[in-house]
Amino acid sequence: MTNNTIKFLTTKEDNGVRLDVLLAKKIKNLTRSNLKKIIESKNVKINNYIISSPSKKIKENQTVHLNLVIDRVTKINPQNLKLDVIFEDEDILIINKPSGMVVHPGAGNFSKTLVNALIYKYKNKLSDINGQLRPGIVHRIDKETSGLLVVAKNNFTHAGLSKQFSEHSISRKYLALTWGVIRPLVGKIETLISRNKKNRQLMTVSDLRGKKAITHYKTIKTFNIKDIPKISLLEFNLETGRTHQIRVHMAFKKNPILGDKQYGKKNIKFKKINKDFEKNLKLLNRQALHAKTLGFLHPRKNQFISFESDLPKDFKKMLNLLNKLNN
Repeated sequence: MTNNTIKFLTTKEDNGVRLDVLLAKKIKNLTRSNLKKIIESKNVKINNYIISSPSKKIKENQTVHLNLVIDRVTKINPQNLKLDVIFEDEDILIINKPSGMVVHPGAGNFSKTLVNALIYKYKNKLSDINGQLRPGIVHRIDKETSGLLVVAKNNFTHAGLSKQFSEHSISRKYLALTWGVIRPLVGKIETLISRNKKNRQLMTVSDLRGKKAITHYKTIKTFNIKDIPKISLLEFNLETGRTHQIRVHMAFKKNPILGDKQYGKKNIKFKKINKDFEKNLKLLNRQALHAKTLGFLHPRKNQFISFESDLPKDFKKMLNLLNKLNN
């Protein structure tokens, strides 16, 4: 087995088993969804015949050859953009993403993304399990959220990291400034999250449908300052990683994140407001949410590693002002 190929001989116990089920059993560090993509992209052979159906039934003494490389179908232009790489080895990159940068190309965003920068610097030295649009991309954080991301340089590492995300064993901590005081001060939010029926670009808490979302939180500090609405500094520990999860859960609790244009307070008008605070709020111009800590088991070294990043200037400036006025 190399970084990108796996080969094995089936046994008597494998008779009649579906191909995707067999591969999930044999290859512990690949998720079923990843395996299905690999099979359907014609990267699995049985006795040298290409198999593209995950439901193909297996027989004894068949040679199964799995190629983890998924065909490239779309060309993304490399761009020389600044990358804040805080750690790198032969398998992974840890990127400190600035707010305002989209992680990978998609509808309306095919340039100036993290992927454009990655392929400029690393060319084809990235995993391609998720296809050409997402080379190396294991997970995402929102465009206007800053902080840490892990990028996979090869498919073996990508598969191992994906499995940890799927099993919710990745350690991820975020910091945010939110409106009001959340009750209780420390707790867990557990809901279903699904697409908003009125706006498919947004997510919402649902009682009946969607994916389970679990956010652990604790209040680090509350700011009770004259001429400024109450604000809290919260730390979040994600057990699951749904789209917009923290932002949706904070809106659900009626404590939206400062600067959140999609889930936050709209057209805020203050009767009386501290001018320095009002100025800094306008300059923030994004949700005050930062992915501060990222920890996981290194797929090749089998050691737990953890990384932290400093708060970006706009977030730190707002926090420093609140601390100053709170004294």
